[in-house]
Amino acid sequence: MTDYENLTVDHNDGVATVTLDSTAGRNSLTLEMADELIAVAAELGEDQETRCIVLTHEGQFFGSGADLSQLEGDDSDAARLRQLAGRAHEAVIQFQQTETPVVGAVNGIAAGIGFSLALMPDLLVLGEDTTLRFAYPGIGLTGDGGSTFFLPRLVGLRNAKEIVLRDEPIGPEKAVDLGLATEVVSSEEFDDHVADLAADLASGPTHALGTASRLLTESYERGLESHLAAETDAIAKAARTEDYERGLGAFFGEDDPEFVGY
Repeated sequence: MTDYENLTVDHNDGVATVTLDSTAGRNSLTLEMADELIAVAAELGEDQETRCIVLTHEGQFFGSGADLSQLEGDDSDAARLRQLAGRAHEAVIQFQQTETPVVGAVNGIAAGIGFSLALMPDLLVLGEDTTLRFAYPGIGLTGDGGSTFFLPRLVGLRNAKEIVLRDEPIGPEKAVDLGLATEVVSSEEFDDHVADLAADLASGPTHALGTASRLLTESYERGLESHLAAETDAIAKAARTEDYERGLGAFFGEDDPEFVGY
């Protein structure tokens, strides 16, 4: 596994935990960190031993936004932001294309691109000290990192517009009520709960789970006929996996299946 400067990767029984720890303050996103997110997503996506990915953070901030210290406040900022957004978007695409369930674990502040990255995982667990905020309007910007893609899909268009236009902090309980997050866990139980959830997903038919999750996301972009064709291709591909053979054998037996993830 590659060594990174802005994140760490820990492996434990099929779970790869990616901890964001930017060299910039407040876990802000730099171009180097975006490149490392692309690399780690691609690497884990090709690793058959990785059956669940946890995306979490070191310190108080999951992410506070882009590293504004790199901006000059002049016309050159447009090119810098275009480059940073482009690399961040490639990272989002890489994570979305993995056939591995992704769990977000946030117990702190997620704002700007940090907010966007928190929306990306399949499941999002929040600690009781979490604050989510769109935050882009505060510096006159419009959003990136997939925030305007995932947000209406998670909470509906009307709620998404309220979150963006009012740009108010969102606490963990409200985030769950809106559909932004899956659940809230106390700070004392947070790490153990995330570990248990990831272990449970990693013990399942992870190829099937990851593919089904991608189908759900992609369903918004297709008509019924084309989506049914995608479902047909996916289920036929799944029927060629070891997990399918194990699951089918267990269905007609007495023991639970022992899935291997492929």
